[in-house]
Amino acid sequence: MINVLFVCLGNICRSPMAEAVFKVKVAEEGLEEKIHIDSAGTGGWHIGKPPHEGTLSILRENNIKGDDLSARQFSPDDKRFDYIVAMDDSNAANIKEVLPEEFHGSVFRLLDLVEDSTEKDVPDPYFTGNFQEVYRLVESGCSQLLIKIKKEHNM
Repeated sequence: MINVLFVCLGNICRSPMAEAVFKVKVAEEGLEEKIHIDSAGTGGWHIGKPPHEGTLSILRENNIKGDDLSARQFSPDDKRFDYIVAMDDSNAANIKEVLPEEFHGSVFRLLDLVEDSTEKDVPDPYFTGNFQEVYRLVESGCSQLLIKIKKEHNM
C-alpha cells in the first residue's frame, strides 16, 4: 500500500480538499486498493471538525464528496506515509520540525510537482476566501502527484 498524506495548517481547507480530489483521481484509475489517502493539519485548533464550508461548497460544485472528512493534527506517527504533501513552505517546515531527519525526503510541496506553476505555495483560502483558485491549484497538483506515483511504482 502506498500512503499519501496532504498537510495544511488547520486541516479544514486545503488538505481535505486535496484529499477528496486525490481520492477521486485514484478511484478513476482503479487504484484505490493500492493507494491510501489521508490529510492532517500542523495545528490542532480544528481537531474533529468537518472541512470549511468553502471547501465543501467547491467540492460539491465539482461532484466530489468531502462531508465525511474530519480534521486531525499531524504527528510523529505520520512518518509512516510515503508521500507527505505540504500545501506551502511554512507547512513543510512545520512537518520537518516534527519528523526525524531521515523522513524529511518524503516531504514536498504540492505545487513543486506543477512545472509551469508560477506559485509554489497553495494560498490558504481561510484567509483569502478564494476557494476557486485553491481548487484549481489543488486539482493540477493532484494530477501531477498521481502521475509521479504511477511512474515511481510502475502502475
